[in-house]
Parts: sequence; structure tokens; C-alpha cells
Amino acid sequence: MPTTNLVTLDEPYLQDPHVLHAELRTTGPVRRVAAPRGYSGWLVTRYEDAKVALTHPAISKSVDGFGALMRRHQTGSAAPVAFRTELTSHMLNSDPPDHTRLRKLVTKAFTSRVVAKLQGRIDQIADELIDGFAADETVDLLDAYAFPLPITVICELLGVPSADQDDFRGWTSTLISNGPPEPITAAADAIGAYLAALVADKRADPGEDLMSGLVAARDGADALSEVELVSMALLLLIAGHETTVNLIGNGVLNLLRNPDQLAALRADPALMPAAIEEFLRYEGPINIATLRYTTAPVTIGGVEVPADELIFVSLLSANRDADHTPDADRLDITRPQAPHLAFGHGIHYCVGAPLARMEATTAIGKLLARFPDLSLAAEPTDLVWRESTLVRGLKTLPVRLA
Repeated sequence: MPTTNLVTLDEPYLQDPHVLHAELRTTGPVRRVAAPRGYSGWLVTRYEDAKVALTHPAISKSVDGFGALMRRHQTGSAAPVAFRTELTSHMLNSDPPDHTRLRKLVTKAFTSRVVAKLQGRIDQIADELIDGFAADETVDLLDAYAFPLPITVICELLGVPSADQDDFRGWTSTLISNGPPEPITAAADAIGAYLAALVADKRADPGEDLMSGLVAARDGADALSEVELVSMALLLLIAGHETTVNLIGNGVLNLLRNPDQLAALRADPALMPAAIEEFLRYEGPINIATLRYTTAPVTIGGVEVPADELIFVSLLSANRDADHTPDADRLDITRPQAPHLAFGHGIHYCVGAPLARMEATTAIGKLLARFPDLSLAAEPTDLVWRESTLVRGLKTLPVRLA
């Protein structure tokens, strides 16, 4: 496939994707681009087009088709990173009927009752973390709060010992980065070996945790295989903390950059649920959703995309589409709530969305209540965003507590 006339998703894009998104929504809402990891595809930037791309029956997420297509659409000299089967055989990389089977088994273990029981523990973790830095004048809110809260919750939910949680944070951050292939492959190998051992431990000595529930989940004679258990654990681990880390971080950042909205929320804490939805819409934790590809020609936004093409759906851009949300580039926690795509759409809608909302509501609410003079301790233009097209999140978020 020729690589001329490709829009490159380069470092300036990673630091501020909204500039390119706004341009493309007007001039080329379905446009061929070159991704940082070395392959090309079609970037979808409008809300209604994104909904089509997320649900079209001729757009697949089956992991079996990715390898050949990524090689075919390679744009650089280095081949795209390939992950082991046991790390990719989960429901996010599958189509019906496999997806239906996998999601049904996961839902049996990851129920709303399981999530609801976590509220007390989330409160406790948030209070303990705040107590740990409350006496400081300034703090990196990501390192001290937004990262450790959800990683502690998801690791406890999966039955991962607390001593291993820092390793998981390092591994998952590397896996979703746009860095060189060697450390990404090393991180994948390390986390794969760890999770395989964890599955074996839970099978031999089950507990009350989610991982034990996944091992035990049955639908008649059906159950998750060893490979599926390892892959599903990885999916829940990454999705279970990365989304919430960046929802908390981005939410706090944008409150501090919009003092009128911060004042409105302080004056009426009952606005918090609406504020969380606005944070998700305005600067959601996911930019470009996980990969898809066409299995037949598909028309999206008036553009015919041929078969065997990679599809990049920008949830971040779709949620800033002014045709769907008026005055979309303005943060407004009091706006009438319209649907957003921050957690996806269709059969792959995030199974952990209720947990992410609960964690963010608790974390941001407790932070604002504890620190009435909270402010940014850096110029907004000095903040650096992570080098990833998948997640939209800062590297650090320095704040002044008093």
C-alpha cells in the first residue's frame, strides 16, 4: 500500500491531538494516517461515523487477522510489535460468536454486585493515599493518587499481592506506549509469565477474588481456557486501571484550568455524576480505540474504505464533534448530558465502566473536599502528555495543595 499523502500521527499530535482532529472533522473525517508504531490505517474522527465503525459487521476485531494486515500496511523499516497469543486472546480482540461466549463468562464473575461491594474499600484507599501526602505543599497527583488508587483496586480484585503492584504499573505503561519494540516485548513476556503463574495459583487455591471467579466461571460445560484466562486477566488489569488513572488526572486538570467549573462543583457536589460524564466527553482517557480492520469494503462518512484496511476510531475526536455536542470544545459540567463514546459503543462497550465511574467520583470528590485551595503547580503549556495513541493522559500532574 503506498504511503504517500498520509497524515502522520507524530509527536505534536500526541501532545495535542485536538488540533488535527478539529481539522480532519471538517476536511477529511475518514482519512488515511500513519500511526507511530509503524503501520497505516483510516482515522475516523466524527461522532456518527465513529458509531458506524464501532459496530459495522464488516469491521472486525478478531486477533487472527491483525498480523498479516499490520505487515501489509507497514510504513517504516521496523516491523510492528507482535504479542504472544496468550496476551491477545481476549474478548476485546474477538468477534461473535467467540466474543459473545467470552463476555458471558466474564460477566458471570464481574457482576454489578461485585463492583458495588468495592465502594467501601475505594473510600479507604483514597483516604489513606490523601493522608500520605496531605502535609506536602505540592505533589505529583498522578504518582501519589491517580495511579495507586485504581491499580490497588484492580490488583486486589484480581488477587495480585500488593508487593507486585509496582511491577504491574511499569509493565502496563510500557505495553501501551509507542516506544521501541524491545522493552515492549520484554514487558509482555514478564506480565504473561506472571499472569500464567497467578492463574495456576488461583486454580490450586481459589479465593474470593475476581481471578478465582474467572477460573471457576462456567456456562454449562464451557469455561475459559488457560490461554483465555491469562489474556482476560491482562485485559482487565490494563483496562481496569489505565482508564481510571487518566479519567482522574484529566478531570482534575480540566477543573483547575476552568475555575468557573471548579467553583460550580464545589458549590454543588451533587453535580459530580454529571461532571464525571463531562470529563469523559471533554478529555476522555482513551484517544484511538483498539484496532479494527475491514473484512469487506465499508462506506464510512461517504468514504469507501476497501477490504483489509486497518481502522482507527478516535473516541476523543468523536466526543468533540460539534455536530453532536454544541459548543463541544468548552468544558461545562452543567450541560444536558448527551451520549458519549468514552467507553466505546456496541458489543465492545467497556465492561468496567461502572467501576471507573465509581473510582473517579470517589477520588475527585474526596480530593476537592480535602483541599479547598487546590491549584496547578505548573504552567499548563509545560505539562507533557504520554506518548501513546491509545491513552490520553499526562506523564505528571503537579498540584499545589494549599
